[in-house]
Amino acid sequence: MSSLPLGGRRVLVTRSAHQAGRLSEGLGSLGAVPVEVPVLEIRPPESFEPLDAALKKLYSYDWLIVTSANTVRALVQRGAAIGVGLYGLASLKVAAVGEATAEAARKAGFAVAFVPESYVAESLVDGLANRARGRKILLARAVVARDVIPDALKAAGAQVDVVDAYRNVMPEGAPELLRKALAEGIDAVTFTSSSSVTNLAGAARAAWVAWPFTGVPAISIGPITSRTLRELGWEPAAEADPSDIAGLIAATVDALTR
Repeated sequence: MSSLPLGGRRVLVTRSAHQAGRLSEGLGSLGAVPVEVPVLEIRPPESFEPLDAALKKLYSYDWLIVTSANTVRALVQRGAAIGVGLYGLASLKVAAVGEATAEAARKAGFAVAFVPESYVAESLVDGLANRARGRKILLARAVVARDVIPDALKAAGAQVDVVDAYRNVMPEGAPELLRKALAEGIDAVTFTSSSSVTNLAGAARAAWVAWPFTGVPAISIGPITSRTLRELGWEPAAEADPSDIAGLIAATVDALTR
């Protein structure tokens, strides 16, 4: 029998295929068997027109808010595609939700001026509200994201433009992968975003699988993801604190070793 805390436990990883590595490796290092069922696939927005227009006038904004590493990647790729340089804008301050997002922004050449203590939209709003009045802010995010940030900053007196940088869609093969994973058995499911919850629920419906999964604990990366789980009828067994991959792994250990 393994002496590692997660020895032999099969843990479902719902992250997109290109992002699953760090979580799967971390779980594996503790003895778990990561079962990857990507329920998120990053695709371009339906139209690039709003994003292109915003990138071409990025110099006119006081703040750029990026909500994920995927957002940063989408901005850099689209800027390159249309020949717009996104760096060296001395007047542009960048706010990033989460240290992983901030690190991606720094690697892309942005000067990150603010990262909230808690990796959720409400914490970012609390930190920026006093600096927002009279400022022009660009919020780049995924399609169908919550309106907490733009609504609150507009109420604080900022001018806020919102552009969709990418879409999160469910991969076609997700239902079959999920059916196979459940047939072989899983001991826990990890969720890294609200989209991972809604898309896994969609995959379960498509696979004719009962939701929530009977007797399987759900591990959430943070309060917003936990809220979405509850809205869909699944009480989280544990919630990461801090709301990052390391915190999610620790929460998984906690849930499976109590």
